[in-house]
Amino acid sequence: MTGNSHGSQDSVYRIPNLAFSAMAFLFRIRDRIHPPEKKVSRFGIRRGMTVVDYGCGPGGYLESASRFAGPDGIVYAVDIHERAIESVSQRITTTGQKTIIPILAEGYNSGLATGSADLVYALDMFHMVPDTAAFLKELHRITKPDGILIIDDGHQPRDRTRHLISGSGLWEIISEEREFLRCNPKHREEQKGRI
Repeated sequence: MTGNSHGSQDSVYRIPNLAFSAMAFLFRIRDRIHPPEKKVSRFGIRRGMTVVDYGCGPGGYLESASRFAGPDGIVYAVDIHERAIESVSQRITTTGQKTIIPILAEGYNSGLATGSADLVYALDMFHMVPDTAAFLKELHRITKPDGILIIDDGHQPRDRTRHLISGSGLWEIISEEREFLRCNPKHREEQKGRI
């Protein structure tokens, strides 16, 4: 792992296949105890929105996000792990969800168009990102100027999460809940000299 911020695969932590399978199993148990819909309902997803689940893993939040976005919305399921994309594709086939689109990211490059997302959420993964500057820059790039980022701590202290987000110069934390932070992208004039 390197600090390269050009989006190379070397600067991204990709868990081994066996660890991914174990994680997917544990997330299924978690989702039975704590239904994803309860958490997703607090994100503010509205009908017709373009939503990005960045670091979607096995896709536990996707069906709820798709229901909130409705038939005119789109939910992009982005991950660097092939097994994640396979899992999401299998979910789409099983559930018939046509508004979920899986995308295999290359490094920190999601491949999504600049300013395409109304809302991006990144859950259960921020603590594993080695180059947080490159990661937050990509999320900023794909989020509309009036868009929202929902991000949780993962397995790191809230102070560290706050420090990384604020230190990026790209995001303003507008509110905090126990489970996640809500952020707005800073506009280019607010970032002078930081990009």
